[in-house]
Amino acid sequence: MAVHDSYSFQYPGEFQGADEYAYTWKPLEFLNAYRFLISVLLSALFYVDALFPPLASKAPLLFFGTSIAYLSLSVIFALMLRWHQPAFRVQVYLQLFTDIVATILLMHASGGVSSGIGNLLIIAVAGGSVVLPGKQALLLAALSSFAVLGEQFYSETRGLATDSTYTQAGLLGLTLFITAAAAHLFARRIRESEALAKRRGVDLANMAELTEHVIQRMQTGIVVVDGEDRVRLINESAWQMLGMPSTASGPPLAQISPSLDQRLQEWRADPERPVKVIQPAPHQPKVRPRFARLSQEDRPATLIFLEDTSAMAQQAQQMQLASLGRLTASIAHEIRNPLGAISHAGQLLAESPHLDRHDMRLTEIITEQSRRMNTIIESVLQLGRRTHTRPELIALNPFLQAFARDFLTGHALSPECLQIRLDPPDVQVRFDPTHLQQILTNLCENALRYSPADATPPRVTLRGGISPETGRPFLDVLDNGPGIAPEDAKHIFEPFFTTSNSGSGLGLYISRELAEANQAHLDYIPLSGGGSCFRISFQDPRRQMT
Repeated sequence: MAVHDSYSFQYPGEFQGADEYAYTWKPLEFLNAYRFLISVLLSALFYVDALFPPLASKAPLLFFGTSIAYLSLSVIFALMLRWHQPAFRVQVYLQLFTDIVATILLMHASGGVSSGIGNLLIIAVAGGSVVLPGKQALLLAALSSFAVLGEQFYSETRGLATDSTYTQAGLLGLTLFITAAAAHLFARRIRESEALAKRRGVDLANMAELTEHVIQRMQTGIVVVDGEDRVRLINESAWQMLGMPSTASGPPLAQISPSLDQRLQEWRADPERPVKVIQPAPHQPKVRPRFARLSQEDRPATLIFLEDTSAMAQQAQQMQLASLGRLTASIAHEIRNPLGAISHAGQLLAESPHLDRHDMRLTEIITEQSRRMNTIIESVLQLGRRTHTRPELIALNPFLQAFARDFLTGHALSPECLQIRLDPPDVQVRFDPTHLQQILTNLCENALRYSPADATPPRVTLRGGISPETGRPFLDVLDNGPGIAPEDAKHIFEPFFTTSNSGSGLGLYISRELAEANQAHLDYIPLSGGGSCFRISFQDPRRQMT
């Protein structure tokens, strides 16, 4: 474990930061506080002449001088500990050496080991063993024992000791060795236990963070409600599906989604009953909820899974389109060959010089209707050949700018015929670029077809932004035409429905299919002032498609 200077002790488990302070400097501060209290107590007892025998019985002045010096040094050590200067190693040895010397002098002034003052060494040795490695802790016990035996030998040779107390000194030395070993072992076990607890705490915190991250990034919506039907957890997908409600104070489920709360109550009444899909808001996708109990209590918490049905619809569409592709591939040859023969025969007939004007008009009808039939076949084949979506994160502004340039050039239009308005300008969507290009082409061509050529520019407007209701990006295609009659608006996305003699009736149907394949929605929004608005409501770009 590295400390603040060049000296380091190695413990089982490396501590850093706060742990370093807790296992080095902090024990030394407690040991110095004990040193200060002992020196204050002995000095005060001597000063008020309240010492009980045999304290200071042999050399009172030595006892008092040692107590004052011990007190002064404890104050100096407190300042050194506060500043962490000098190095930790130096301070450990200096303080423990002071404890040994001061205790031996106090013991000598009180009549030797029999005075009981030597027992103060037990606390000093125990405290030193907490911060010292094992071998150095035993060395500290050995020095203390030799000091006790040395004092006994000195007192006996000088005739100061009345009785031989080598046995008592030996027992004290043995106690010091046992104390050093036990304190060091105990401190090491505490460090190991705390290190293990900390590692497990970190592992649990990491696991909790990982679990939360996984839950928040799941495509499936997750909602947890308690026994009182209050929302306790909701991940980002569920929050988006339910229209981004406020969940700061754990509101009742009925407050943020009455329809989901109703499905929950129905499931509790009859768990075997099939759960119906819900649509939290008019502009939100339909959601299929599933429920699971989290305990066996009478009123347990409930785990709610929310699945966006647009993903399931996308899979169904892929299967439907695969079948349609096989069907169209099989009938294309059977239809196009006769159609080609009819068209070619009509062209040859139109070159005949014996036709009157009425017959020429009939040949024109044959050619026009053959061309229209061929367009329908091409559209159906295109729908059947549609590949799987390859969604990308698209910055809408540069994409629309590039689309506008290509569209205006391809249709020989002036720049003021098509206007782009984005707010905010940095809107991003997740969509297949090829599909988005095709949808916009279909919608803009329809807008041009129904906007008068002499209409006030722009004839087509692309307006995008973030919906305040759902928080999802959207893109509107607006025109200056007469709009769509209410009775026709119900059928415009049906295949082969058209109000134009030249249209195939598949453009809007294909556009909606492409939008839903990218988990988006294409809707018609009537405008009160005339004109039409087709809105593409994109999914949340932060969510990956499945």
